[in-house]
Amino acid sequence: MRYFAYGSNMDPERMKERGIQFSKREHAILKGFRLEFNKITNRNTNEGKANIVDDDEKSLEGILYEIKDNDLEKLDKYEGCPKHYTKKDVNVILDNGKTVEAITYIAQPNMTRKGLKPTREYLIHLLRGCDLLSKEYCEMLKKVETLD
Repeated sequence: MRYFAYGSNMDPERMKERGIQFSKREHAILKGFRLEFNKITNRNTNEGKANIVDDDEKSLEGILYEIKDNDLEKLDKYEGCPKHYTKKDVNVILDNGKTVEAITYIAQPNMTRKGLKPTREYLIHLLRGCDLLSKEYCEMLKKVETLD
């Protein structure tokens, strides 16, 4: 099963800590969406987690994992699915130009709010995907304003 991560799960160590085994990890692009940090948290009313928002003019980068089917249940737990995030089937483009189907998570509309920012600690997890992400995308992530 293919899972497309665009947030903190781009960090391979985070995936391992969560007990998610993956046989493959590669760069992928999702067109028609943009990255926002508009997913509310329970800890801080100003803190935002990563989310994707429909935008025909944009695209975002992420990490495509090949995982075992039963590990999706573990991801559901960590992503707060279905209360906080819901699963979505998406088509992502690999570096070789091939389009493949994957599952990703998108925040429930009632769990989002404008004006939120990630913590520095959270953003570091995204930056740990920079071994596979483009230099430009990593530079954009490094410029994201954080709460601390």
